Amino acid sequence: MLSKSQIKLITSLKQKKYRQKHDLFVAEGIKTIKELMQSNLELYALYTTEEINIDAKNEVLISESDLKRISFLTSPNNALAVFKKPELKPINENGLIVVLDAVRDPGNLGTIIRLCDWFGIENLVCSNETVDCYNPKVIQATMGSITRVTINYLDLVPFLKGNKSPIYGAFMDGDNVYKLNLPKSGIIVMGNEANGISKEVEAAITDKISIPRFGDMQVTESLNVATATAILLSEFKRGT
Repeated sequence: MLSKSQIKLITSLKQKKYRQKHDLFVAEGIKTIKELMQSNLELYALYTTEEINIDAKNEVLISESDLKRISFLTSPNNALAVFKKPELKPINENGLIVVLDAVRDPGNLGTIIRLCDWFGIENLVCSNETVDCYNPKVIQATMGSITRVTINYLDLVPFLKGNKSPIYGAFMDGDNVYKLNLPKSGIIVMGNEANGISKEVEAAITDKISIPRFGDMQVTESLNVATATAILLSEFKRGT
């Protein structure tokens, strides 16, 4: 049975300020938990309704009702783990870097982290206004990819202005990405779901690029930021 203090700690991790205070985050589902445990992340505690094939010293068997009390999911998925947040790693400025300017949706961030993992992007740089990568919904969406991508949060303008690589920004009126010779190294900036790239960040961008619309009606306003990121990464990686 879970103690009141355990329940209080776990449920508090839904909020960013408590994740920062305790340097802990939550992951749910056996598949995701196994992925995270194969990395260098340190397990703080594992709570499960049944014994699972995981070598965890901190495993605690709990009832389904207890799992519902601590789960952030509508339908709890057999297991919930609390992990210690990893130490921050420096940004490797070689190769491609994806930069996110105030991306707010946890699902979008989680998908972009998975895309970085898929396309071999080692570094993801987020503005301080971007959703926390340890948000439970982000962790769920990454399906373990968060352990293979270095993520840093910082003030984007000084970072971009201090970088010597070409900086590509995704805009509706940019150059057609399919007609460009794209480098193997550089920075790709993706903007906020509703407002795009901010004016402050736009001023630091060297090359504006776009994904052209091919539909006859030409009425779709924009692509989802995660979908656009997938297309751009595919183009940057083509032929490498």
